[in-house]
Amino acid sequence: MRTTTTRIAGATLAAGAAMALSVGPAFAADAWVSANLKPVAGSDVAGSGTAMVEVDGNRITVTMAANGLLPDNPHAAHIHFGAEARHECPVLSDDKNGDGHLNTTEGGPAYGDIVVSLTKTGDTSPKSGLAIDRFDTAPGGKLTYQRGSIKVSDAVATAISAGQSVVVIHGVDHNHDGKYSGDTKSDLDPKLPTEATDPALCGALRVAPAGGMHTGGGLPTDTLKSGGTNDALLLVGGGALVAALGSGVFAARRARSRA
Repeated sequence: MRTTTTRIAGATLAAGAAMALSVGPAFAADAWVSANLKPVAGSDVAGSGTAMVEVDGNRITVTMAANGLLPDNPHAAHIHFGAEARHECPVLSDDKNGDGHLNTTEGGPAYGDIVVSLTKTGDTSPKSGLAIDRFDTAPGGKLTYQRGSIKVSDAVATAISAGQSVVVIHGVDHNHDGKYSGDTKSDLDPKLPTEATDPALCGALRVAPAGGMHTGGGLPTDTLKSGGTNDALLLVGGGALVAALGSGVFAARRARSRA
């Protein structure tokens, strides 16, 4: 019985994915951009992920999955943009204090200021950049996020659509003690250790090639190997896939939990 249920759930996922990939122009948004999330230089993070943003006027839908993060701790995540920024992820040469790690401020010239806070609930403005209680806590080191109808300014919508913004997930564990700790304080909030706010994963949101899939060059191998098949499928086609799968996603999860 378990085998049959699992096969049915798998078939539902496959059918949903195929449907999402065949979605036509009727579902087209103003713009789709996507990013492969990779460890920030000097972060000591071994994770990866993918993020997608659909722009519809001055509202966006964000879908994101990542793994390899510090488990069960809040991870602030944002979309960054700055007109004078390089519109890319920082490199170790951005480390101005020479400690071998990058804090958020040191990464600023590469990715710019916070323009969207990817909170699970409530406000999404830069004011919620450190709303620790409203960010994902990465159970087991995995983060899965989707939120729609996030209102942004016309300028931010334009920047995202043009491929000039960057997704950053924060929160590292430099001393490998399984928590945010250490004597060095955060450059954003001196009440927090720098580990709580240092950038962990980063990816520049780029416009997909004409006629190409909106996957930022494909799902990272690490994401697929991590057992996060649902996380990977969630990102194929962004919100369209979520709608196409419907209850099939939950059926698959129930099937796995019974196996």
